[in-house]
Amino acid sequence: MWSIPNLLTFSRIIMIPVFIGLFYLPAPWNHQVAALVFMIAAFTDWLDGFLARRMGLVSPLGAFLDPVADKLMVATALVLLVADNPSPWMAISAAVIIGREITISALREWMAELGSRTTVAVSLIGKFKTATQMGAITLLIYRHPLFGLPTYRIGEILLYIAVVLTLWSMMVYLRAAWPSLSDKQRCSGSLTTDAAPVEYRLTKRE
Repeated sequence: MWSIPNLLTFSRIIMIPVFIGLFYLPAPWNHQVAALVFMIAAFTDWLDGFLARRMGLVSPLGAFLDPVADKLMVATALVLLVADNPSPWMAISAAVIIGREITISALREWMAELGSRTTVAVSLIGKFKTATQMGAITLLIYRHPLFGLPTYRIGEILLYIAVVLTLWSMMVYLRAAWPSLSDKQRCSGSLTTDAAPVEYRLTKRE
């Protein structure tokens, strides 16, 4: 349980209240430090997965907590950004990203109850989506010009790109799950028996 990858995942969860406190701290440098904390959390997201695979420390607890920690941090950051800049486009972007995560999480739970073996491998779309999303949120939090560059504006553009990639990756996931979703007989049977073992494997990210 207390492996290095799991400790990194726990640290990402602990960073959430620290991140919120820094975001609202009445200091001229609060957003810069909050952006740094978010960047560290994003880095540990990659690092714990890398170490778990390299050191052979993949565990059920880590497989469960890792995506939870990611979603909590991202959702928290988006909510804070919308509260700080309540524009329609910012709210829609946050709703799409958070809504997608809720949809996919619900879909995976439902398919697990069916004992579905369907998995969706990590694709280039998912990797680009995650990288673009993390970069956009970091720049939006930082917000101050950097080396003459309008970081907030760049962050907005990246966020809109992340929204497109988010919807795209969701459609890829739903398409892969569609045979199970459209199988009425299988769904009906699954509701009347508890004997089928659950063999659905969680993927780190889609």
